[in-house]
Amino acid sequence: MKRNCQNTRMLKIYPGILAGFVGLLLYGFSPLSVQGAGLKHLIPTDDAFDCYACHKIATPKIAQNWYESKHGMILVKCFVCHGQPDGKGSIPWTVSPDPKAVCQKCHDPAMKRMEAKFGVKLNCVKCHPFHQDSLHHDAYKKTQSKSQ
Repeated sequence: MKRNCQNTRMLKIYPGILAGFVGLLLYGFSPLSVQGAGLKHLIPTDDAFDCYACHKIATPKIAQNWYESKHGMILVKCFVCHGQPDGKGSIPWTVSPDPKAVCQKCHDPAMKRMEAKFGVKLNCVKCHPFHQDSLHHDAYKKTQSKSQ
């Protein structure tokens, strides 16, 4: 009985095609598949708790710190600082927002007071970490006199 070489070849190719197709599907629809300079999310969202639902699994410490922070308590939506995942917002999508551009949108009066008081424009994050339980914890320590 003569074997059909073409059928044998197809049997070897099909698993490779199937594996490649499954891999492409998994990569393309992965919630955090890396694409270029940013991250691609599965479903763009406008609700801060949609971000929290996934990030409490993907980045639990950051998610919990945001949730317990002043931003989390008053439900500041993630895209206010990080931009829209689909790139349609006024702020470009980024994992690490520029404090000078982002913080000033809401905290401009406070930033002007700090500049008047201290005379320098420091990076806000040096004293006020974004996702910390208390945004003023380190800032308070730094304003205390060293002689006390």
